[in-house]
Amino acid sequence: MATMALGSKGEAFQLEGQTWVCKNELPSDIIINIGEVSFHLHKFPLLRRSGLLQNMINDHQSEDGKGCILQLHDLPGGPKAFEHVAKFCYDVKFELNTLNVVSVRCAAEHLVMTETYLEENLIKQTEHFITEVFEHNWKESLRILETCQSFLPHSEDLQIISRCIDSLAVKACADPTIFSWPFVCSATNGRVMWNGIDAIGDKPRSPKADWWYEDVSLLSLPLYKRLILAIKSKGMKPEIVSGSLKDYAIKHIPTLNTMQANAISAQSETEQRVIIHELVELLPTEKGVNPTRFLVCLLRAAMILHANPSCWENLEKRVGAQLDEATVEDILIPNLGYTVETLYDVDCFQRIVESFMSVNQPVNDTYSPGIVDEGQYLINSTPSLTPMTMVAKLVDSYLGEVASDVNLKFPKFQALAAVIPSYARPSDDGIYRAIDIYLKSHPWLSDSDREQLCQLMNCQKFSLEACTHAAQNERLPLRVIVQVLFFEQLRLRTTIAGWFFVSDNIDNSNGHSSNICGISKNNNRRMVQSEISEKNGECGDEEMMNMENDDEVKLRIAQLEKECWSLKKDLEKLGKGKGFWRSLCSKFGGRTRQDFNGKQVFMEC
Repeated sequence: MATMALGSKGEAFQLEGQTWVCKNELPSDIIINIGEVSFHLHKFPLLRRSGLLQNMINDHQSEDGKGCILQLHDLPGGPKAFEHVAKFCYDVKFELNTLNVVSVRCAAEHLVMTETYLEENLIKQTEHFITEVFEHNWKESLRILETCQSFLPHSEDLQIISRCIDSLAVKACADPTIFSWPFVCSATNGRVMWNGIDAIGDKPRSPKADWWYEDVSLLSLPLYKRLILAIKSKGMKPEIVSGSLKDYAIKHIPTLNTMQANAISAQSETEQRVIIHELVELLPTEKGVNPTRFLVCLLRAAMILHANPSCWENLEKRVGAQLDEATVEDILIPNLGYTVETLYDVDCFQRIVESFMSVNQPVNDTYSPGIVDEGQYLINSTPSLTPMTMVAKLVDSYLGEVASDVNLKFPKFQALAAVIPSYARPSDDGIYRAIDIYLKSHPWLSDSDREQLCQLMNCQKFSLEACTHAAQNERLPLRVIVQVLFFEQLRLRTTIAGWFFVSDNIDNSNGHSSNICGISKNNNRRMVQSEISEKNGECGDEEMMNMENDDEVKLRIAQLEKECWSLKKDLEKLGKGKGFWRSLCSKFGGRTRQDFNGKQVFMEC
């Protein structure tokens, strides 16, 4: 601890009960009462150093003229501070340190101990010590700042707090590898470190940008807030400021249940609520600076502590602005409302998603309903790492988690699923899984509701696994099952046909033969597209509704399933010989012939 020695004489005071007596041969001629403690002193040492005591002694002489009794009950620092003042007046040895200097400085100001009465008076001495500490010592400056709260408003009027905060802000913003602030002094594995340098060895240690987090987290909220504002005003990087806010929240808000392991204080709910309100206002506004998980934890704590609605709204917008960085575990916020219907707060998450969508306006959905070949499908199925796509995946995963809740109403589930536009989902496997779970957990849904739910997914964007599952899913409407089988059959046809022509082009070294294959491929695709149009015409809305209970539809489903299964088996035999290609051609209604180079060429019927 930093200290400063004052005085040159030995101890001259003795405490007798609640009375301090000067061990001097001369009898005391003045009594100063401070609270329950009395000081029996002499006028002369006091008159030379204190303007206030000089005026009070002149105005309060006792009737017999032998002495006076003064009352200093309003002295900052009380009896303890005046004990140091008295020792200074008698030139008795004592030490100023970071724990008593604020009280002595405030008492000296109250007693008007200026240079007018004596050079190097107590005000000047204490100011010199405070300035030295502020300029060179981080931890001791923090100790002084912490003691200032006990002496408000005097410490504020003397600008001790503002000067200390400014000094700390400068040190926090400075590069610790350039400036030699004596702030890193600790023992690591029994080795003493000073400014990051091993005092025994010669291996340096570079301080990190968050070296000051732990120290400032011990400050009270008002002082911490002022320090953070000062640090921000001096250009500190917003991500570093956010890290300090997170560290402070973890230590002072035990309600942050997933982060409370390092909490240092058991604050009341009212105190925690105040802390949340202040921290939310201090959060940097730049996108991506505040960790999304931290923002969600603050939102959850704000709900538990019944913070102001404006605080909720602020946090929801902040989470929504960077929702693409969240995980499902982050946004599964328990329902804490007075009328708890669902396990998780679906309304809150929907507001967050809508906030995200308001910032990321949808573009026109340019998805083509045509059938694509396998290569193109695989490319389109690869998840794009755009924010919209990542949020779409997050929403589908969230729906999958909440779908099993029997209290989740159909309109809420449907509304949340419909927030994400179709183009944002490269694959509809996620939304299909969520819908299937919801149908399983809500078997009482009407056929109309089931149809509406299934309209949220696009069967053409299913993976092979999803198609296989959907084709055997009795919970889906029959119309959807037929669509799944139909589109899967067409996709398999187009894919295998495409593989055939690719293989033929690789083996064929003649350019003319390549042109023939290209023409055949285009003709084959036109054939498939024509079949799509015919099938779409055959499967019109009114006709399909009339066929749902017909044995012919069931027979068609069985045929499609059998054909898909046969195609999959053929795929496993790929590359086993020319006879395989002939079998594929026959399945697609085509034939093969030998070209002038002896190669097998696929021809449409």
